[in-house]
Amino acid sequence: MSLQSTLQEGTLSNLLKAQLANSLAQFPPEALEIMRAADEELKERKVGDDALKVGDLLPDAMLFDASGKPVSLSSLNGEGPLIITFYRGGWCPYCNLELKAYQDVLGEIKDHGGQLVAISPEKPDSSLTTIQKNALTFPVLTDTGNKLAKAMGIAFELPAGLQQLFTNFGMNLDDLNADTGWTLPVPATFVVSGNGQIVLADVDIEYTRRLEPWEALAALKLSVAASA
Repeated sequence: MSLQSTLQEGTLSNLLKAQLANSLAQFPPEALEIMRAADEELKERKVGDDALKVGDLLPDAMLFDASGKPVSLSSLNGEGPLIITFYRGGWCPYCNLELKAYQDVLGEIKDHGGQLVAISPEKPDSSLTTIQKNALTFPVLTDTGNKLAKAMGIAFELPAGLQQLFTNFGMNLDDLNADTGWTLPVPATFVVSGNGQIVLADVDIEYTRRLEPWEALAALKLSVAASA
């Protein structure tokens, strides 16, 4: 069985569903109600509706790797097609499952001349922790102030109820993130061709759902074939 056919069985989706069921069983009813209300608020605000789409060009940005070294997004794209996944932070269990799933297909991404990068607003020290915790071997970069996320139309401020809930849980994003306060990126995956054009855009405010890695990989393969 090929790697792609194995991933098409919905491996990541199944893991995310199991994580959601576990979370729903652990949180008290009042916390679940706050989360539900926040989800509705974000949908009403149409968060993510203005995100860059297929055919748009990837904006440039200066990001920072886990050691604090600046990394130009255009320099990465100049080396070939990219799969870019925006995640909320290493504190998010759904994000960690997604990052591990992409690590599993990293070899095939590279075999097709592509690169994989993960981007969050967390400080470089937190990115390093995420790398170590998930045994990642691809770049995990900091988007200070969510500047790139804003340029791509996927940045949003966490609803006040969730800010208070997170604080009650001892998780202050204002401390974890690099100059962003309570702003996060919508979990999103973009596949970008070697000329900087977006060929796949998956943006969903429903943070428990993520694109299956094989779908991003398939778009990358098509982009490479089209440019050959």
